[in-house]
Amino acid sequence: MRFDHLNLSLLGFGEAATAFASGWNRDALGRISAFDVKVLLDDGQAVIEDRCRRLKVSSAPDLETALRDAQIVISLVTADQSEEAAKAAASCLAKGVLFIDGNSCSPQTKGRSAEAVSSSAADYVDMAIMAPVHPHREKTPVLLSGPQAYRAERLLTALGMNVRVVGDRVGQASAIKLTRSVMVKGMEALFAECFLAAWRGGVEEEVIRSLETSDPDIEWRKRLSYVLQRTTQHGVRRAAEMSEAAAMVADLGLPSVMSRGSVEWQALLGNLPVEAQDAGPVLEAMGLAPEASG
Repeated sequence: MRFDHLNLSLLGFGEAATAFASGWNRDALGRISAFDVKVLLDDGQAVIEDRCRRLKVSSAPDLETALRDAQIVISLVTADQSEEAAKAAASCLAKGVLFIDGNSCSPQTKGRSAEAVSSSAADYVDMAIMAPVHPHREKTPVLLSGPQAYRAERLLTALGMNVRVVGDRVGQASAIKLTRSVMVKGMEALFAECFLAAWRGGVEEEVIRSLETSDPDIEWRKRLSYVLQRTTQHGVRRAAEMSEAAAMVADLGLPSVMSRGSVEWQALLGNLPVEAQDAGPVLEAMGLAPEASG
């Protein structure tokens, strides 16, 4: 299969899409275009267009224009918009177009998206991004599943990506990612609740000292700074992902208490008017002042 004349379209041009596009092997492709709904907003159009210009990607004014003549489409929107994006794209996809869905959604959501895409005779592939896209960009580990997963693997490998096929069923890749997210994002929620309570109660030093004694392999302060920075910056998006994880767990017949609690913490922190690595500014943004350490 030759890739040097294939046109690729991106749905969504946020952190993941820009990270991938910035490192792709462009010799493997023809044109790259992107459509992000923010381009329709007065305060978002200039941001998206400037981002596209810097990465030599064509900014499309609407979905139909972005998908025109595309042979590969990679959807990288938010989890809560993933299914709608697939349904909207379906009417614009030609037969045989490869639609790669890299959104953090439950296997059930991916299944419905696959049905929508397949109605246009396009080919759907489930993609799961298994780590933050920075600093590794296109080398970030990615899992693929679905009947056309090996076709997608050949394409993404030609672009320089780090991909692995995990099955021939849509939803397998996403099940791995979201099950992992129950742990990773759940731990973030535990960190936030524990340490914000410690700072609010003025006992943070004793709590950290106790945890360092119990488990010295964990760099507790460094981990807390990372958690607060990521959740205050990306919490809204992560809450949408964890809502999908909670739905997946519930569909498996299990209680989804931890996942739903993570949704609450991620959304709360992500909606704060601050991005911070320290507990103090986070508590202040919540309208709470930390107590003096005793």
